[in-house]
Amino acid sequence: MESGGESAIATGASALVAAVESLTNLSLIPVPDTDIVALMQQIETCTRRLASVQRDLIVQACARSLPALNGSGSPALYLQSVLHISHGDAINRWRAAEDLAVWHRVGDEPDPAPVLPNAAQALDEGAISLDHVRVIRQVMNRLPGKVAPEARAYAEKQLAFQARALDPTHLPRIGEMILGFLDPDGKLTEDADRQNQRSAVLSPQRYDLMSTLTVELTPDARAAFDAVMAKLARPGMCNPADKESPWAEDEDNPVPRDVLEACAARDERSKAQRQHDALLAVLHPDFNPAKLGSHRGLPVSTIMTMSIEDVERAAGVATTATGGQVPVENALRLMARHCKTFVLVKNKNGMPLHIGEIRLANPAQRLALIATERGCTRPGCSAPASMAAAHHVTEFSKGGPTDIENLTLACDHCHALVKDGPRGWKTIKLGADSDFPGRTAWIAPAHVDPSRTPRVNHLHHPGELLTEVPPSLRPRRVCRASGLSPVRYRVLGRAVTPPPRQ
Repeated sequence: MESGGESAIATGASALVAAVESLTNLSLIPVPDTDIVALMQQIETCTRRLASVQRDLIVQACARSLPALNGSGSPALYLQSVLHISHGDAINRWRAAEDLAVWHRVGDEPDPAPVLPNAAQALDEGAISLDHVRVIRQVMNRLPGKVAPEARAYAEKQLAFQARALDPTHLPRIGEMILGFLDPDGKLTEDADRQNQRSAVLSPQRYDLMSTLTVELTPDARAAFDAVMAKLARPGMCNPADKESPWAEDEDNPVPRDVLEACAARDERSKAQRQHDALLAVLHPDFNPAKLGSHRGLPVSTIMTMSIEDVERAAGVATTATGGQVPVENALRLMARHCKTFVLVKNKNGMPLHIGEIRLANPAQRLALIATERGCTRPGCSAPASMAAAHHVTEFSKGGPTDIENLTLACDHCHALVKDGPRGWKTIKLGADSDFPGRTAWIAPAHVDPSRTPRVNHLHHPGELLTEVPPSLRPRRVCRASGLSPVRYRVLGRAVTPPPRQ
């Protein structure tokens, strides 16, 4: 330790305790809304940076054999004992220290770098949390052993870079994108492998007469399942506790909108319970697939989007309206059996061309939105297109036309956020000089985002988030298969400084 280092650490720790003591004794009532947001973000950054200090303390405790001297069987048990935290939290902190810290070998010579160097740097800056680190570690552990070291380093850099702008629940999407990018030809997972894994196992009834159904679905089965669940498992549908809840419909007898909305308003079931009741409706002897009716303006069906290039080479993946993916080869087989093909013509920015001028979006417009936007466009929302409605960017009541250029997708929850007044969200279409011409951007109210910066949603287009790819890692079809734009560095709709090259 440097001269005076021990005193400096003690002084810093005392100042930290005093600062926390001061904050806990202050009233937050006088603080305005915008300052509340800034204060929450500032304290969150400090909390994350303290996790780096905790990491280094764990390293020192292990270097000094404190867990063994304490009689603990492992570092995690030691942390659980001395900090009075849960076993899961202790394991998470220990594993983070393993992957993010600089450990010293015999002779006090440090390793060249942590296992996850970019994640370690982001945590040091307070840009990510230990939950982000946990997800990054999980994705990295899924990389097959045959992946080259350079590709593994690229994956870790991408995950750490995007973790700075995404929350931990959405970060796995980037992981899936990276896995698909590193293997665009499907060499690591063949369709035969997926077919071998398919299964549906029903357990014996338990003492309470309940049973457990464990299912491994192929991409084709998942796409069909999602399409039916989007209709029958939505709030208000197939509710056994509500006598007025509809169980089926057809084109001749559609469910009145006001009836479904009233049923949804009093529906207290969880998503899992709604899916159970939807499955029960499908298994009923009187069920007829023809009575599924329509869902958000389109017949209930599996809607898949793929590019002409992928169709021509029978490779890549098709995107479903429910947010899933199906290998193009499988999608083409389904098309050969029963399929209606809708060809969408896009402009140079990837947006659909002009289609119509009525108040309600017609089926062609909705298909165009599904193909281009794939889901709710509010930043951070993961609702797929099957859970979203067509929304006028400029409201129809304010003269906004029902042209494809003025339409976007918004789920019911996010659509309700768009309103006049200081607490309402706004939607705009980005101009030709923006990073994403023609895309829908959302402007949060000042109490959510004091800067009121227009932002787009990248969760349904994860390829846009990947930064520049080293030439040696570019497969033949990377840009086609993953939608990757390797020129610009973008995070949540704003240009950012790229991570330093190593």
